[in-house]
Amino acid sequence: MSTPSHRASNPAGKPRSKDVSLDLPTARHMLPLVRGIVGDIIEKQQALTRLAPEQEFLDEVRRSLDWTGRQRRYALQDEITKSEKALTEAVSELTALGVRLIDAAVGSVDFPTRINGRSAAFSWQPGDESVTFWHYAGEELRRPIPADWQSGTPLRTRTQP
Repeated sequence: MSTPSHRASNPAGKPRSKDVSLDLPTARHMLPLVRGIVGDIIEKQQALTRLAPEQEFLDEVRRSLDWTGRQRRYALQDEITKSEKALTEAVSELTALGVRLIDAAVGSVDFPTRINGRSAAFSWQPGDESVTFWHYAGEELRRPIPADWQSGTPLRTRTQP
């Protein structure tokens, strides 16, 4: 007689990610919200980049700091902690929308989709007017979206002659 297993199917308790597939009109409709979130990500990433050298210096000389230096070190630690938390929250917000952050420094994101039966993504980064590029999963080359896709994505598999 076998004993039933009482293990959870997801023992780590981590949320399972859903495979999201967005069509082009949806990606474009989401863009104003995504643009704002990406702006926050870039801002926090730049703040962390700017604050890190000062923090490293103050940490190295912490034993010789006067009271003003110590205050600055503590304030800097608080500012970095707040920026890191805000950055994590912004990235989580993108993830909840089904959008992937590709490069926090540049602000490039992918809207996952399927094209001709293959995993792909519509690509956007600051400076792009709209979602006008795409690429297959694993490729870095951003290709312009063809005019005949403007009403949606080609989710069908091409039939071979």
